[in-house]
Amino acid sequence: MAFSRQIGAYFGSYGARCLAAALLVSSAPGFAQTLSAEQQHLRAIYQELVEINTTASVGSCTAAVSAMAARLKTGGFSDAELQIIVPPDGPKKGNLVARIKGSGAKKPLLLLAHVDVVEAKREDWVRDPFKLIEEDGFFYARGSADDKSMAAVFVANLIRYKQEKFVPNRDLIIALTCEEEAGSSPFNGVEYLLKHHRPLIEAELALNEGGGGSLNKDGKPLRHGVQAGEKVFQTFILEVSNAGGHSSVPRKDNAIYHLADGLSRLGKFDFPFKLTDTTRGFFDRVSALEPGQVGADMKAILRSPPDVDAIARLSAAQPFYNASMRTTCVATMINAGHAENALPQRARGLVNCRILPGEAVDDVQKTLARVLADEAIVISRMGEATVSPRQPLHAELMKAVEELTSTMWPGIPVVPTMSAGATDGRFLNNNGIWTYGVSGMFNYPDGSNAHGLNEKLPVKSLYEGHQFLYALVKKLAQ
Repeated sequence: MAFSRQIGAYFGSYGARCLAAALLVSSAPGFAQTLSAEQQHLRAIYQELVEINTTASVGSCTAAVSAMAARLKTGGFSDAELQIIVPPDGPKKGNLVARIKGSGAKKPLLLLAHVDVVEAKREDWVRDPFKLIEEDGFFYARGSADDKSMAAVFVANLIRYKQEKFVPNRDLIIALTCEEEAGSSPFNGVEYLLKHHRPLIEAELALNEGGGGSLNKDGKPLRHGVQAGEKVFQTFILEVSNAGGHSSVPRKDNAIYHLADGLSRLGKFDFPFKLTDTTRGFFDRVSALEPGQVGADMKAILRSPPDVDAIARLSAAQPFYNASMRTTCVATMINAGHAENALPQRARGLVNCRILPGEAVDDVQKTLARVLADEAIVISRMGEATVSPRQPLHAELMKAVEELTSTMWPGIPVVPTMSAGATDGRFLNNNGIWTYGVSGMFNYPDGSNAHGLNEKLPVKSLYEGHQFLYALVKKLAQ
């Protein structure tokens, strides 16, 4: 009870009840405890959203956001506070924007989550990917983690604020968007809203996916990540053309050999080591958690000049560490030849690059040309990347996250992280709305397997994230 009284200063009596329940849950192997009314409400929203298919092939984001709009309306939102925005040429690519008006003392806070999901074939999954299954302490479903957990939490919490008659010092805006998973798409919800309805989502800062906590294999919290900055996603097309001929009279000038030799050189190449403010902060804080050589190497790369041997060891120790220290380019697809008894007339490969914030795509392409070292390989771009700026750590946000983290998970550090992947935050960051990934949801070392088979989220993580985000948004809005 003493701890519940302590956290009441952060969460109020309602929050203390929910967090106390969450802490009891976190000590259990599964989730057998009776849910509070607020947790039951969240679970119902979560289940409804997860079980609406929102894949690009057969699903509908419009159906999903319409269901969430209905939830918000039932929770007290007026029609004027809700807008479903559907691109004219994308009837299934709808987006939802809802708003709680504040006093105007501060600029708005945007709560962003995408409702579309990657494809999932029933025959490949142990369970139906579009049914929410709770089993052995996990929720299983496509989108259970990426990103319908945050979408459901934001909807549930906005309803809670509305019913509490909470009047924030800044407008609270929720944007549930489509086509985040589609890569380059004319129907990307954030890009579409910025282009056609920017006033609806104009904000000082935004909370998004990309952050979260790490557990050890026994479920003990280790660290809580705040994502600040992300790499640029740019795919390059490598193509070699040749006159070809009969395979019975081969020549050294072979399209496949040209491409293969160039890719082999790329495979041996590392882009230069470079840290941003975010990744420097990451290695600084994580170095205290990593024992032995890994922790020592993390400290050594922060020196000036950095220890080159430590860089090499860290790069080999874990792919994520390597991806955090440099731009990366990797071959992902190859297609070549037209007949088994003919010399190839064409060889084509795709190289996917993840480019550090602040680095120019043109410079990466020039580096590729230098490393491939073969004028026969023509390099072109598949789409055009959205340049990712170097992102500052937002002082008010970081302070709030650190305070709440120390209350909910005492003793664990808050660690700034840079995403090696891509989120919709890149569009907002490039338009002056700094966007940070933070969720209060923790995962085991094997992760959620988002985009893969049998995607999952620890049950306790959903409810802890629910309470953490409720308190964080309220703290930032006061």
